[in-house]
Amino acid sequence: MYHVKTMNKISKIGLAQLDDRFEISDTMEHEDAILVRSAKLHDYDFPAELLCIARAGAGVNNIPLDRAADAGIVVFNTPGANANGVKELTIAALLLASRKISQGITWVKEQSAAGADISAVVEKGKSAYVGPEIMGKTLGVVGLGAIGVLVANAAAALGMNIVGYDPYLSVKHALNLTPGVEVVGTLDELYAKADYITLHLPMTPDTKGTLNEAAFAAMKDGVRVVNLARGELVDTAALKAAMDSGKCAAYVTDFPNSDTAAIEGVVAIPHLGASTPESEDNCAMMAAREIKDYLDNGNIVNSVNLPVLSMPWAAKTRVCVITKNADGAAVTAAVPAVASAFKARGDYGYYILDTDAAVDAAAIAAIPGVLRVRVLSK
Repeated sequence: MYHVKTMNKISKIGLAQLDDRFEISDTMEHEDAILVRSAKLHDYDFPAELLCIARAGAGVNNIPLDRAADAGIVVFNTPGANANGVKELTIAALLLASRKISQGITWVKEQSAAGADISAVVEKGKSAYVGPEIMGKTLGVVGLGAIGVLVANAAAALGMNIVGYDPYLSVKHALNLTPGVEVVGTLDELYAKADYITLHLPMTPDTKGTLNEAAFAAMKDGVRVVNLARGELVDTAALKAAMDSGKCAAYVTDFPNSDTAAIEGVVAIPHLGASTPESEDNCAMMAAREIKDYLDNGNIVNSVNLPVLSMPWAAKTRVCVITKNADGAAVTAAVPAVASAFKARGDYGYYILDTDAAVDAAAIAAIPGVLRVRVLSK
């Protein structure tokens, strides 16, 4: 029996991926696995039994990745599972950035509350909410992963010219881009060409404040920015200065804070990017499958803190070893494997060793640098 703790409300369709060998509860103690969405785990005391954490979503800022890795705990995310939901909201955000739709709706509600003759005031006041069409304009897509590619293709279908930037663009995602998308080598090239900019990159120490004072200075006057990725990607002071000066004509974000929400011209959405039943189901199903495959087979897919490695079973017993700066020869010598695989990620290593021989797990665990040993049976 495996014990799974849910830290947020998780889709029932996702939980159904776990059979009756998995006991699931939001009050579980000594859990083998955690299923989480947005709950913050930085101060969470990981039990010794915890083997993996699956984030039903892409962002993992709420999880202490290094602390988990040093404890031999695999952290998964679910890239692409909510991509369509975010893509659709991004297209809506581009229109919100152009047409002053939300501001106009708010104005009509205010006129109604004041007792005005709506049919009369609308015709007189609508000129304040004029905005350009997106067709024929250039959209700069920063980050061409699962979401960025879908956004680029959808915006191209709406008649926009697309310029993309991603220093880590994969062959798979490049092949999925619609013909005609221009991929540039630097952000400054994208800034110089884009009438609209949309962000689809992870928030890391390197990407924090990507849109800063220098970035806005390199953009076209009147640029319109959409940020449905993470609020910290945009420097708030630089954004306010750009909005005040007219350098940035509109900013739509799914990650508002008290400062950005108060800036004139900002459209603040309450983190709705993946808030669709379909996205929640897809993320939960992928997260549950990742947990099941790891607990049952030792396979690691979509890990954000440890090596990714999968292998078909070749014997009745499987030994899974997570290491940090360990002597690999000592690990492999401890298991007379009939088949094996190894993958490294920085200082961390992961071994899958299939064997028909008896296994001394305690001896393997005693090897310096070994963080976790699991022995599975088929």
